[in-house]
Amino acid sequence: GQLISIIGSSGSGKSTLLHIMGLLDRLSSGKIYLENQQINNASDSVKTNLRLHYFGFIYQHHYLLSNFNARENIALANQLLQGDYALALKEADKWLDRLGLSSRKYNLAAELSGGEQQRVAIARALINKPKLILADEPTGNLDPENATEVFNLFLDLVKETNVAAIIVTHNMELAAQADETYRLTGGRLQLLS
Repeated sequence: GQLISIIGSSGSGKSTLLHIMGLLDRLSSGKIYLENQQINNASDSVKTNLRLHYFGFIYQHHYLLSNFNARENIALANQLLQGDYALALKEADKWLDRLGLSSRKYNLAAELSGGEQQRVAIARALINKPKLILADEPTGNLDPENATEVFNLFLDLVKETNVAAIIVTHNMELAAQADETYRLTGGRLQLLS
């Protein structure tokens, strides 16, 4: 239920840090621990399994599959974990209801507004009940009104689902709403609040 924001100038390494945390990029030095086990040297298959069970990812661009509708984009993540597509679709429907997108569930990604696409991406990140959400500028492509709406929804879902979340943002107003805010500069995180 805690939200951490990370701010920093362009090129400071915020996205790289998230990618390392999410086991998408390799470390050049140091160690990564998950539940008291060192995991940075784990095999690619182990890392893939850990990502599936522990992490939810939200990016500035939604990365929805263009040939799939909103429902299918959300369900796919759950099917990979559970192996049951019919059950995954039912779970996706619950998330679409929760996010006010039931009437848009059969629309392809391109037929959704930017805010709707990002809400689908949030549902996709949360459907597997991850322990940690890693969000890289999740509202960066949205106009200010939609950015605020999507971010407030994101905040509510973090609290409601009790998931931990780390968000990278350039938006100081959004960063200030986090439980703690860090600045990344010179390769080091400095606690601001």
